[in-house]
Amino acid sequence: MKEELEKPDGVAEEPKPTEEAGTSEGTGTSLVITGEVLPETLAIMPAKRRPFFPGLQIPIEVPEDQVSTLEYAIQSSNQTVGIVLVKNPEAPANAENLYEVGVAAKIVRVARAEQGGQILIACMERFKIVEATDAPPGVLARVEYHYATDYNLNSELKAYARAVIQGLRELMDLNPLQSEAIRLFLTRTALDDPGRLADFAASLTMAEGHELQQVLAEFDVRHRIDRTLVLLRHEIEVSKLQQQINRQIEEKMSGQQREFFLREQLKAIKKELGLEKEGKLTEIETFEERLKTRKLNAEASQTVHEEMEKLRVLEPVSPEYTVTRNYLDWLTVLPWGIMSQDNYDLKRARRILDRDHYGLVDVKQRIIEFLAVGKIKGDIAGSILCLVGPPGVGKTSIGMSIAEALSRKFYRFSLGGMRDEAEIKGHRRTYIGALPGKLVQSLKTVGTSNPVIMLDEIDKIGASFHGDPASALLEVLDPEQNHAFRDHYLDVPYDLSDTLFVTTANQLDTIPGPLLDRMEVIRLSGYILEEKLEIARRYLVPKALKQHGLPSGRVVIQKDALAAIIDQYAREAGVRNLEKQIRKIMRKAALALAEDSESKLVVTRKNVESVLGKPFFTDEILFEVRPGIVTGLAWTSMGGATLQIEATAVKSQQKGFKQTGQLGEVMVESSHIAYSYVMAHLPDFGASADFFDAHFVHLHVPAGATPKDGPSAGITMATALVSMVTEKSIRKDLAMTGELTLTGRVLPIGGVKEKVIGARRAGLKILIFPEANRKDVDELPEYLKKGVTFHFARDFEDVVKAAF
Repeated sequence: MKEELEKPDGVAEEPKPTEEAGTSEGTGTSLVITGEVLPETLAIMPAKRRPFFPGLQIPIEVPEDQVSTLEYAIQSSNQTVGIVLVKNPEAPANAENLYEVGVAAKIVRVARAEQGGQILIACMERFKIVEATDAPPGVLARVEYHYATDYNLNSELKAYARAVIQGLRELMDLNPLQSEAIRLFLTRTALDDPGRLADFAASLTMAEGHELQQVLAEFDVRHRIDRTLVLLRHEIEVSKLQQQINRQIEEKMSGQQREFFLREQLKAIKKELGLEKEGKLTEIETFEERLKTRKLNAEASQTVHEEMEKLRVLEPVSPEYTVTRNYLDWLTVLPWGIMSQDNYDLKRARRILDRDHYGLVDVKQRIIEFLAVGKIKGDIAGSILCLVGPPGVGKTSIGMSIAEALSRKFYRFSLGGMRDEAEIKGHRRTYIGALPGKLVQSLKTVGTSNPVIMLDEIDKIGASFHGDPASALLEVLDPEQNHAFRDHYLDVPYDLSDTLFVTTANQLDTIPGPLLDRMEVIRLSGYILEEKLEIARRYLVPKALKQHGLPSGRVVIQKDALAAIIDQYAREAGVRNLEKQIRKIMRKAALALAEDSESKLVVTRKNVESVLGKPFFTDEILFEVRPGIVTGLAWTSMGGATLQIEATAVKSQQKGFKQTGQLGEVMVESSHIAYSYVMAHLPDFGASADFFDAHFVHLHVPAGATPKDGPSAGITMATALVSMVTEKSIRKDLAMTGELTLTGRVLPIGGVKEKVIGARRAGLKILIFPEANRKDVDELPEYLKKGVTFHFARDFEDVVKAAF
């Protein structure tokens, strides 16, 4: 319990100094002010943070461990205590941890408490510790005093004193908290006491303890003022910076407050004049206005009504307000019941298809038949088309042409690499930043409920721990289910049955069976040389001229040059690589035109190589004719292709057989079947029955870096082994495809059209197919069969007869 402040016995209110002649360590003549006689031995109380200066009255807290030192000082005759700064505040306050210079202080009042106490001290004179010991009451020190002096000031000291006073006045203007103390000090202090002026100025600064200790320990007044001026100037700069920061903050706050009040006043004025309503009411009216033009189902209408009532009672600052508002925005912006008028004019549709695509007669016919059914039925609901073909054959553009022919809106998004089910069915609203799926977003974009939506690259859809998008598409692409499609975000049924879905794929193998079962497949097999020639002449060259800003007469690509480009640089099923080569020609023409405005580039068959570089394909390399080499036909995701199979035999004491060329398991099995069949029927081919017993056989399928698989190379491998054994070559322009069994039967294969197109691109004229594929060949367009001789084989004997 703290006691009332009391005066220790014998302590005077204000010590009365007496004067005694003496000399000063400062500059000029002076008198030493001794005052009361101070004791030579003092009890030392440590100061933890900063030292005290003479001439100041300061209240200090006395910790419990210093109470004995305080009592010792009170009981002394002078009731004086020494205050000395410690060197290390964390270490014990013993004699070794004290600075040498401190200040002697009279104890004016004491207030005791249960733990420690508080005293009011009057700091009097500096002293220097001569000897200090750690005694039971605390640290006792024998000291030597350095009394303040009364100066006869010279001009230099006056200038220093005025500099300190000027600094104090600046600090008074900058720091309101200290202005009263500075003003009171300056009214009571004159220039004739520079020492006290320096001490007071130093005590006002927020300098570090060791910096203030240097001022206290400086007995020479001029040097002391030097140190004080440095600290004072630093304090002034910090105060200026602090004032600048405060001013910036106040200006920013006042600007924001002013803007806030002005906005509130503007809002109130507009509300009174009826020019503007509250934000919430405006949004609710917007939602209600949208609903007037939409026909929601019963469940969706009920949900919208409930959410609107919730929105009316929610405060705009509530987090749930934003969630509800966004949900209503999505519900009301969707085109419920809004349909575009279908156009079933078949002549117009055929004209659009012929305008945008050359060739693809069977594909166009399928699309026209599809539209004819819609014309008779009145709608084409429940139809999902799947366009399958190699890259660059026009799958996406055909989808756009279907939409234009029907006069419907078109929207396309890619499924390639999609691994999250939420991309299709949306996120649940419990998640931060939740959004509907791509299908709902597409309906918002097109603004109708019956657009043509193209799902691109459906064969490249993925799966991960986020879910299986392919399974989510089962509901979307099922006519029996998509009339009540439920997006996770909307959580109300939406009718997708009026939407025409068109999907694209390069191959069907990677599409899940249940998903493929829901789609009507239309195959785009690719283009032959004649078709590519017309596509380049009608579409690609004019398009490239326009893209490169070239006048039509500045670039001429002759027809035979285009044919050479297609044959030697762009043999793929599509036309993308052909378009790249045409763009390359246009860039060279643009460069020439930029350098010479009169230049003209004419590309002929003779200078194609100088413009485009060395050809990528040459017949001499691809179709080399020698024993053991046979050309086969393959069907890949890139369309029909040719591949050569090579066989060679090495004499060995032990027979053996190996295959190379990155063959898949099915193709390896086909090679073993071919090897076993030929080995069992060697005499039938005019070869020695023990040929394989004395030879190691190696079968290779270039190119080695390309993976290959499938059963359709069976007869090609067997023919290569027969050619190797008999040392007879097959015809140069002959290729074959078919699956071989151990008994020699030739089984049917797939991709007949693609393989025929690939053979025509490669310039092959004689083709061997299984007898079971005769009906597929008969269905081919006449322009594909023109100039090609077909042989059909029931068993391997028929293959040998046709090949040799």
